[in-house]
Amino acid sequence: MLTLLRNVNIYAPTPLGIKDVLIAGNKIAAIYDHGKGQLDIPKQWHVNVINFDGATLTPGFIDSHAHITGGGGEAGFATQVPPVGLTEFTHAGVTTVVGLLGTDDTTRSTENLLSRVYGLREEGLSAYCWTGGYHYPLTTITGSAKSDIVFLEPVIGIGEFAISDHRSSQPTFEEVIRLASETHVAGLITGKAGIIHFHLGDGEKRLALIEQAIRDTELPARVFNPTHVNRNKALFEDSCKLLTQGCHIDLTAFPTGTAQPGWEACDAIEMAIERQLPLEQITLSSDGGGCLPCFDPQGELLHMDFGRASTLGETLVETLKKGLPLEQVLPMLTSNVANILRFKSKGQVAVGFDADLLVLNEKYEITDVMAQGVWHKQNNQTIIKGTFE
Repeated sequence: MLTLLRNVNIYAPTPLGIKDVLIAGNKIAAIYDHGKGQLDIPKQWHVNVINFDGATLTPGFIDSHAHITGGGGEAGFATQVPPVGLTEFTHAGVTTVVGLLGTDDTTRSTENLLSRVYGLREEGLSAYCWTGGYHYPLTTITGSAKSDIVFLEPVIGIGEFAISDHRSSQPTFEEVIRLASETHVAGLITGKAGIIHFHLGDGEKRLALIEQAIRDTELPARVFNPTHVNRNKALFEDSCKLLTQGCHIDLTAFPTGTAQPGWEACDAIEMAIERQLPLEQITLSSDGGGCLPCFDPQGELLHMDFGRASTLGETLVETLKKGLPLEQVLPMLTSNVANILRFKSKGQVAVGFDADLLVLNEKYEITDVMAQGVWHKQNNQTIIKGTFE
C-alpha cells in the first residue's frame, strides 16, 4: 500500500515546513518539498493521495506508562479497572504503548500483561511492556528480570517499581541496585532500554534511593527513570536536580483537577522551559488505565480517579495555550521517549522511520491517526476498533 500525504506542515518534532510525505507499507519512504515538483511515481502503483491543506503532521505519541490490563484494586476487587481498549489509545494519538503492572501484581501477572501486549499488536498498535510491578521480589515469567528482558522480545526493562510509597515493598538500597544492575546488563545484551522505571509516591524520602545509587555505584544515571515526579511540589524540585546528573524524568498527565498537591503536567513543562532545564531528558506519560487514588496519612482511601491516554493530547493543547512552542513540548511525547526507550524507528517524522503519524487541526486537536502505515482514525471518525469494542 502506498499513501501520499500532500501539503502537510511537519513537526518532526522539529519544524520542517510544508512537505509531502510518501508512505510505503509501514514506513516513511520519502519526504519532499510541497509545490516544487511531483515525486515520479508510476501510475500502476495506485497511490492513495490525500491533501491536508497545510494541517500539522507530527509523530505518533509514545506512552511509556499505561496499565493496559487495567490497574487499581486498592479499595477492593470491585475497584479493579478493566483492560484498556485499542481506541482508548489510538483516539488519543498513542501509536506506541508500554504496558505495566502496579499495586496489584498478585491477581495480575506478567504473563497476563505480555498476552495483552500481543493482543494490541494484533490490533495494529506497537506495544511493549515492563516486567515486574510495585514489589520486591518481582513478578516475572522466566524467574528473573534479566532473563525476561533478554528472552522476551516485548519486555524492555523493569517497571513500575515502587519507592517512597506506603504501597511499596519498602525496598532496601541493596535490593534497588541489584534490580538496576540486572536491567542494565540485560539492556547491554539486547540493545533494549535496560532501565528501571520507578513509581514515586508521596513518601518523604522521595528520590533518596535513586540519588544514593547514582552517588555510590558505577551504574549509569540513565538506568534510573522516575515517574509521577509532578505529583507533589517537593518531589518535582528534587527531580529537576536529578536532571543535572543525567537522569531522564517522566511527568504524568494527570486528569485536570487531580494533580494537587503537585503540578499539572502543563505547569511542570512550563517551569522546565522557563528554568532552561535539559528538555531532552523529560518525557510525558498518561498512566492510562491506572487508578489514581488519594489516601489520608493512615493509608485510608479518600477518593479515586483513573488515568486516561487522552490526557496526553489535552496536556499538549494546554501547553500551547500558554504560548509554549510546539517544537519544545512535542518531543516529550515522541522523540525523547523513543530515545530513552531505544525505539530506533519511532518518535520522528523521517525517512525510514515507522509510519506512526498524527494530523492536528488548527486547535491542535487530533483528527487523524496512522499506526504502522494504517489509518485508525480519519477526519475524527473511527476506522479500526478493538476486537471487543
